[in-house]
Amino acid sequence: MSRGPTAPRGTRDVLPEEALARLHVIDVARGTFAAYGYGQIVTPTFEDTEVFVRGVGTSTDIVRKEMYTFDDAGGRSLTLRPEGTAPVARAFVEHGMHKRQLPVKLWYLAPMFRYEAPQAGRYREHHQLGAEALGSDDPLLDVEAIALLAEVYRRLDVPGVRLSVGDMGDAASRDPYRAELFAYLRAHEGDLPPEARERMRDNPLRLFDAADEATRAVMHEAPRLLDRLSDAAAEHRREVLAGLDALDIAYEEDGALVRGLDYYTNTVFEFTCDRLGAQSGIGGGGRYDGLVEELGGPPTPGVGFGTGIERITLALGDIGDGASLDCYVAIPDPALRDRLLPVLGRLRSAGLSCDAGWGARSLKSMMRQAAARGARHTVIIGPREAADGVATVRDMRSGDQAQVPIEDLGRELA
Repeated sequence: MSRGPTAPRGTRDVLPEEALARLHVIDVARGTFAAYGYGQIVTPTFEDTEVFVRGVGTSTDIVRKEMYTFDDAGGRSLTLRPEGTAPVARAFVEHGMHKRQLPVKLWYLAPMFRYEAPQAGRYREHHQLGAEALGSDDPLLDVEAIALLAEVYRRLDVPGVRLSVGDMGDAASRDPYRAELFAYLRAHEGDLPPEARERMRDNPLRLFDAADEATRAVMHEAPRLLDRLSDAAAEHRREVLAGLDALDIAYEEDGALVRGLDYYTNTVFEFTCDRLGAQSGIGGGGRYDGLVEELGGPPTPGVGFGTGIERITLALGDIGDGASLDCYVAIPDPALRDRLLPVLGRLRSAGLSCDAGWGARSLKSMMRQAAARGARHTVIIGPREAADGVATVRDMRSGDQAQVPIEDLGRELA
């Protein structure tokens, strides 16, 4: 027998038991975003490629290697969304949202697409929750963004979460620093692999994020931007760290932390999770004060983050066997099968989750399935019950049984 088709490499099916865990993550995040005053935004799955080329930056791995880009029938270059911030900034510009009360606070839930090596919790199609606050350069808004993501993890009880905080500086910091870093790298160019030598000419800061040991050894001794912040950038950072201290949010300062997108300025942060092993990143973000302007809007500061749903569910561990039921309806007598759908409808109208034994089965087989589905109660209707207008309701935990009029089932079991 030949093997049938499978999901494309780097993608995966989400089965009901994991879908239940994902819905829980989404529900908790949605409630947390609402508590912080964020409203949901939904952007298209694909965008004009220019949104990411201009917004994310040509020196990033996303634009250079990882985007799914294609020409449509009209010859327009389109790209499946690889990250969430640039589309939100594009929508902010397109809809004139700078005219609203600022900051505009938005959150999103969306699939992302990146052509990268698949690994545990990281897929070429993955799903991300994110939040963006546009229109304020207040350092305390950076703190609130960090606190919001930390609160999502706290409400979900994600274990072993750690926070690192870095800084990309402002233009007054970064421009002279880039020149200094480039001079350092030129002096050590012979120790760098070819790809790192090419990248250092586009954006030398990206080498702090390199995975190969040779580049990491060179970057270990490189000058740090944290030590060369302008007075304004240093004050912004001081206020952010003071705000985190005021909220008792533990953090580590990381002078080598570089987020993988070119639009970041000033505060950058990353949450890691001990349970995820070597690839421990679970979410992060930072400030991006030039992005909206780069996409054609007015100068508008912003700060935000993204966190992968697959990463969170992996960190949460065992997700169980799927949704349990309030009721399982067992009507094994074929002559009474016309009762099945009305009884199910009555129970579901009362807000109960329920399923039934479908097809020709014995009562014993149906009871086994009710137990396997985790049903709290099994509603049994046989010839005797049908004649009396009642159902036998069995408590699947205690084994106790009671006769309940069929018309009262919803009220009795809700």
